[in-house]
Amino acid sequence: MNPASMTGLQIMQAFAAGKIPRAPISETIPMDPDTVEEGRVVFIATADERHTNPLGGVHGGFAATVLDSVTGCATHTVLGAGESYGTTDLNIKMCRPVPFNTPLKAEGKVINRGRNLVISEGRIVDDEGKLYAHATCTCMIIAPR
Repeated sequence: MNPASMTGLQIMQAFAAGKIPRAPISETIPMDPDTVEEGRVVFIATADERHTNPLGGVHGGFAATVLDSVTGCATHTVLGAGESYGTTDLNIKMCRPVPFNTPLKAEGKVINRGRNLVISEGRIVDDEGKLYAHATCTCMIIAPR
């Protein structure tokens, strides 16, 4: 399996199927792919005591990292073979404290793909649909060399 010859969607599907190694950040911030399709990904993310802030709650960086991941991975699904991307802007709104040891659904969706930029949005919700954090993201497309 040669990722250089695969589309972004093919790479993300291979990642979700365990055919490509997980990104090391998924060990630090537990995230497991649940759904991968063109323009959309869903991860299951669970904060634990490693993610505690000085006040005893889940650090905001947990939600920020998860949202950066799902918006970026959604972007990845719309790229052609050899294309890559880089985040240029990530805007996050925290809506309520993220609970410990509770699997949450993190969804990223592409809302616009242009020639040079991809705009996506992300949400972290619980099983009942309660919103914990929301993000918008702009990624620059990097053409193959």
